Amino acid sequence: MNNFNYTSDQETSERISAQRDDIYDGVIDQFRVLMAKDDIDGALALADEFFEWMDPEQLDTEPTVFYNEHELQERFLELTEG
Repeated sequence: MNNFNYTSDQETSERISAQRDDIYDGVIDQFRVLMAKDDIDGALALADEFFEWMDPEQLDTEPTVFYNEHELQERFLELTEG
């Protein structure tokens, strides 16, 4: 069973949402650049990696999971040393 610690902190949620929006905008911009350069393989590779975000049907329903690197390392050490 997975026990994820989801935050309900509004500031954190808004920051992560803004980061996701920036990533999405960058992906779409890069996809358009690759298509304009006729780099179909590059565009398809990018689309394959970000398919869920590029699909309008899934864009707002795809969950964004993030972690704090230090918390993850501490949890790893807890589980492996104790």
